[in-house]
Amino acid sequence: MRLPRELDPVEIRVLGCLLEKERTTPDGYPLSLNALTSACNQKTNRDPVMQLTASDIDGVLARLRAEVLVWPEEGARTQKWTHNLDRKWGLPPGAMALMTVLMLRGPQTPGELRARTERMHPFASSAEVENTLAELAEGDEPLVVHLARQPGQKEARWTHLVGGEPDEATSVFVSSESPLPASGLSERVAELEERVDRLEKALVASGADL
Repeated sequence: MRLPRELDPVEIRVLGCLLEKERTTPDGYPLSLNALTSACNQKTNRDPVMQLTASDIDGVLARLRAEVLVWPEEGARTQKWTHNLDRKWGLPPGAMALMTVLMLRGPQTPGELRARTERMHPFASSAEVENTLAELAEGDEPLVVHLARQPGQKEARWTHLVGGEPDEATSVFVSSESPLPASGLSERVAELEERVDRLEKALVASGADL
């Protein structure tokens, strides 16, 4: 069984952050409670943005640990946490990167996913992303689903099933009154968001005052 039950939004955010940081900042992984709380509350690369406390995250970790979805690192002076999804899902790196971004940012087009997974797994084309998504959508326990293109949208989107079947009416970022920009612009925006995130991390590492 890939998951014991449907996960709630905060549980999904915690697992998504552990997946992301393992691949983007491996020197800082596993994560302490404080680091994980900060990751969950990031204002970049998150949709929606959340305001969670360490107590909120601690409660979620206890639930996920009971289901062996996360585990504390043994022997660490400060308790640090790691996910167990590699064993649970057995996915290749590209598929895991797509799941990570979908869990952190919700429904997205293949072009957006390609741009936003670049630091975790470089896809050669949007077609390769679509092929990987199609594989994730197969079998008795699919992890993603292809959403029908809504009025005003230029492209259809994909979303994860970790929290259960999506409501088609609410599983899109914009309404028909707010059409999506052209796919090329969407990819460019995603790339710029990633650059801003890297610059913020570099400034923090250098001790600069943000």
